[in-house]
Amino acid sequence: MQQLNLPTYQFKIKSKENKQFIFDSVRKKYVILTPEEWVRQHVMQFLIQFKKYPASLTAVEKELKLHTRKKRTDIVIYNTNATPEIIVECKRPTVQITQATFDQIARYNMALNAKYLMITNGINHYFCSMDTENETYTFLRDLPECDYFKS
Repeated sequence: MQQLNLPTYQFKIKSKENKQFIFDSVRKKYVILTPEEWVRQHVMQFLIQFKKYPASLTAVEKELKLHTRKKRTDIVIYNTNATPEIIVECKRPTVQITQATFDQIARYNMALNAKYLMITNGINHYFCSMDTENETYTFLRDLPECDYFKS
């Protein structure tokens, strides 16, 4: 798999019937290793190990309802009040991040109202802080570290 612009992690990878699978530590199962899944697994480990967000408050491929359609977010990190804190949209490394990608995560956030958004293809990362009250956002250099359990 392609080298990403994220820290490297040790993953459990296995082959079966000419397909590769990667162990998802949040879902606790092996999933097919696609280029997008490679990005998703790296981002999850980045959020859990580097940014210290608890795996227990992380949801992967969470289903949500947008009007009458069912969609899936790549990663949602919840706070201790079970409110979405971060929504992450992952694309495979060869996919350019475009306005359509921002529109997609914005639609998801209309249903979830997360405080932060992250869009990545594993190479380029974009971070936003949302102000839902004023319906604005601010681009950030990075996501903050988890501060849920600090006194």
